[in-house]
Amino acid sequence: MANIGKVSELRQRILFTLLVLTVYRIGVFVAVPGVSREAFSFYMAQNSGGLLGMFSMFSGGALEQLSVFALGVMPYISSSIIIQLLTVVVPSLERLKKEGEQGQRKINQYTRYGTILLSIVQGFGLALFLESASKQGGGATGVVLFSDWGFRLIAVITLTSGSMLLMWLGEQITERGIGNGISLIIFAGIVAQLPKALFQTVNMSEFAGGELHTPTLLIIGAIVVGVIGAIVFFERGQRRIPVRYAKKVVGNRMYGGQNTFLPLKVNTAGVIPPIFASSLLMFPSMLGGLFPDSGMVDWLNTNLAPGTTIYNFVYVALIIFFCFFYTAVVFNPVDVADNLKKFGGFIPGIRAGKKTAQYIDRVLSRITLGGAIYISAVCVLPTFLNTEFGVPFYFGGTSLLIVVAVALDTVQQVESHLITHNYEGFGGQGAPRARGRRRA
Repeated sequence: MANIGKVSELRQRILFTLLVLTVYRIGVFVAVPGVSREAFSFYMAQNSGGLLGMFSMFSGGALEQLSVFALGVMPYISSSIIIQLLTVVVPSLERLKKEGEQGQRKINQYTRYGTILLSIVQGFGLALFLESASKQGGGATGVVLFSDWGFRLIAVITLTSGSMLLMWLGEQITERGIGNGISLIIFAGIVAQLPKALFQTVNMSEFAGGELHTPTLLIIGAIVVGVIGAIVFFERGQRRIPVRYAKKVVGNRMYGGQNTFLPLKVNTAGVIPPIFASSLLMFPSMLGGLFPDSGMVDWLNTNLAPGTTIYNFVYVALIIFFCFFYTAVVFNPVDVADNLKKFGGFIPGIRAGKKTAQYIDRVLSRITLGGAIYISAVCVLPTFLNTEFGVPFYFGGTSLLIVVAVALDTVQQVESHLITHNYEGFGGQGAPRARGRRRA
């Protein structure tokens, strides 16, 4: 930690990241015009479970505050899902993806346009939901101070602007700060809710007159620690495929002949699958605002509420799908095999070229399946905790997975900056070892 202050660039990046996250947390408490936060907070307290609770978690409590950031980064994430799916089926987008940095900028621009469109749709849906809840009562009476097209227009403009600002802040963190900006914004929102969740759990304990006994609290603590340990173990896990390089004589010097390995992560997709899956499962709640009298939408909201059997099945299926999909997007075995062949590398016992690509793809598919099962098991943990112990939904595997995985990724980036500048990192590597790693 002391070495962080010795690297001026790293210090500036961390301070910039903290400044942007501070701006985000301040914006969480800026309310949309024409609403009563007190009335909606009371309504959320009565309906803290289900999709509203999950949406509030991903927005860092901004939904409960009816903030300008109430939509969070979900429109941007949904737009990213759509654009990445389209790059697989639309030839023009696939060509853009292969054009390198210039093509990626164009794809990012399309993602921004999609974010604006989805923010408008979701903002309008949220405005209609607030109006409907205010009219129906049930704790939500008085949420909307004036119910007409003026409120809807103001809400859509405000919420869309808030989502675009969040997207821009995330991009600034990625470019000028440390870590992935969008992931860090979600991370900050979840961590900011920790004190409230701990306070609720303490109030439920027998010491405060609640129903949770001391052995139950100890079991919950052990489960949380065990899940964190499992996340760290799997996120650090790799399958190392041995690679050898043929010897080449150039002039009077001999090159190559080295033995190295190709690291394949167990969870190549990171926290993307549960975020993408959660984003899609929030879609019915958006439809509920647009079509409040639809029986089909009511059925979806009822059966796709967190904790139901259908919800868990669909959630796990989406996580597994996005694990394989995102891994296929970011890692191409054919390109890796071609690069190995180009530089004289080969996997012992495997023919170079097509056979190597098939071998890498087979290994990657197997470990990705294991990673998908691990993520699914972690993310359905809230159902078990709710059913068996009745603890707050917040202590779920999804939130723990995001917090731990984002923290590990950020620390790794900090470590990379320290190694680059020949300083000792968090792992305890000394300067000579850092210099050796940099030369390698």
